[in-house]
Amino acid sequence: MMLGLVSFKSLFVAPVILLIIVLNVNLSMTIFAFILFKLIAFLFDRIFHSLGYWLLVDLEFLQEVWRTLAGIKIVPYTRFNNTVVLGSFVTSLLLLIPVFIGVKRFLMKYKEKYQPKIEKLKFVRALKGSKLYTIFSKIVNLGA
Repeated sequence: MMLGLVSFKSLFVAPVILLIIVLNVNLSMTIFAFILFKLIAFLFDRIFHSLGYWLLVDLEFLQEVWRTLAGIKIVPYTRFNNTVVLGSFVTSLLLLIPVFIGVKRFLMKYKEKYQPKIEKLKFVRALKGSKLYTIFSKIVNLGA
């Protein structure tokens, strides 16, 4: 989610990518979530801009914080002074726990209700019986 919402030109994505690598997150789901949330980010850019502008300009008590951060050599590479980047970053932080809980609940319901039905479909059984699927599952299970 954070990769999709935050600008890829920002240093904010480096720790997220590092976590994806260290935690051995499923790459196909990462790509799917990235694309989904990149589309969502495109739709909400105006809201991100408004939030970033509010934080950077309208909240005067934060002005000294922004000046101090700008003086730290690596911090400007986060592009926090860009209203859209800051707004999308703050939004992604606020959504982190609710999205995690929502996805976890969705996956539990999916596994309980829909996965058995989907596994019975002829298409899925044919796919699982193919050589391509066998090779792919062997590659995936190498890391396990």
